[in-house]
Amino acid sequence: MASLNLRLRSMTTRSISTRSTATEGRPADEHSDGAPLDLIARPDGRRHGAPHSRVAYALGISAVCTLAFVDLVAAGPAATATASSQSPSVAVADALGIDGTGVDQPSTADSEFLGQLAASRAERDADQAAAAASQAQAEQAAAEAQAAAEAQAAAEAAAAEAAAAEAAAAESEAAAAPAASSSGTAATAVARISNSAGPVRPQAQAAADAVVSNVPGAAGITIGGTRASAADPGGHPSGLALDYMCSPSLGDAIAQYHIDHWDELGVEYIIWQQRMLSSPGGSWQPMENRGSATANHMDHVHVNYR
Repeated sequence: MASLNLRLRSMTTRSISTRSTATEGRPADEHSDGAPLDLIARPDGRRHGAPHSRVAYALGISAVCTLAFVDLVAAGPAATATASSQSPSVAVADALGIDGTGVDQPSTADSEFLGQLAASRAERDADQAAAAASQAQAEQAAAEAQAAAEAQAAAEAAAAEAAAAEAAAAESEAAAAPAASSSGTAATAVARISNSAGPVRPQAQAAADAVVSNVPGAAGITIGGTRASAADPGGHPSGLALDYMCSPSLGDAIAQYHIDHWDELGVEYIIWQQRMLSSPGGSWQPMENRGSATANHMDHVHVNYR
């Protein structure tokens, strides 16, 4: 309706302009053919008075409205389709009599701005993807480092457990020596005794057999028996003394075994690590330094039997 009003107003304006232009420069009472305005010739030759200017204007308006209504009714669907297919800006341009070609087309500056906006968005997306990849790599590296630390901690724990088990086994072996020394004097093996001055007495052999049978680690040691060079005639020359060559820990076990079974083995005295014990309930007595580890009985237990 706005477009129709604009067209009507334009047509009315042009009509009035035409009338003004046609009459301009003529006398007010003269027609275009030179006749007075109040006398206009009819087809039959008679003249009649010209209508008043307001009446002529009203008739012109009526004619224009009639023509516009006919035009609107005849071209209504097509105009509606055309108007609906046009954009608002093009319709306004047509109503104003302005060429609307290219009204809705974006300018070059707008195209450049849109291109820059798309490029900026693509760059931002690329930056976000790179940041996500970097974050994923950092998380993977942290997970690998944590796994390595856990593996190292597990290995250290396993090593500590193995060391603890080893220590427990050693303690158990050390604790088993005194227990074995108290297990009895039953002999299951025969001790090999090195003699250079005849065989040892039966009680000495029986004691040696009990030692190698009941003290762990004593089965393969060297045992010295008779020899003529001994200073004590009631010791090695008599066949009643034995030397158990051993390590300090094994020597402690052999000495303790003889203390625990003093009467069963017929022990008279024990010499071990420069000390002498004459009874199972007595105390170790220190001895003078004889000059060497062997002479001071640091590497063997000397036992005299009755």
